[in-house]
Amino acid sequence: MPLEEYKKKRRFDKTPEPTGGEITDNKLHFVVQKHAASHLHYDFRLELKGVLKSWAVPKGPSLNPDEKRLAMITEDHPYDYKDFEGRPFRSIVFGAYDNGELKFVGHSGSGFQDKVMNEVMERLKLLEIKKKPFVDEVDHDTPPHWIEPKLVGIFKFPT
Repeated sequence: MPLEEYKKKRRFDKTPEPTGGEITDNKLHFVVQKHAASHLHYDFRLELKGVLKSWAVPKGPSLNPDEKRLAMITEDHPYDYKDFEGRPFRSIVFGAYDNGELKFVGHSGSGFQDKVMNEVMERLKLLEIKKKPFVDEVDHDTPPHWIEPKLVGIFKFPT
């Protein structure tokens, strides 16, 4: 079965990823998806007999046909994965004010269930800004979406 490995690696009760899908036309499809996993990369997916054959392309596609790119084969994906965009965000960045300057102190996985994550994302979109609010550098794998810094919680760390 072509999707065995894909299904074995996922917990569909915890993630919104597609489990399967039906082809609705006779055209062959392909998609290039930006994938913010542990490292930002691109996935090239080519439809074959209702399954997306998949390759990870670490440096992304190139517009120069003479430029070669490494493509590593990954597990097959269901056809309806071609429209899948994943979760709205993977982690939350934390900062603390020090002498009036907002400094980056770390980040954490969100841990939100999908329904709650979508509600939080809708609220955060209202606070989105273009420029990073921190005075220092912030480590991140993917391009961040900055929001206006407001006090949304008080955290106490064990000593």
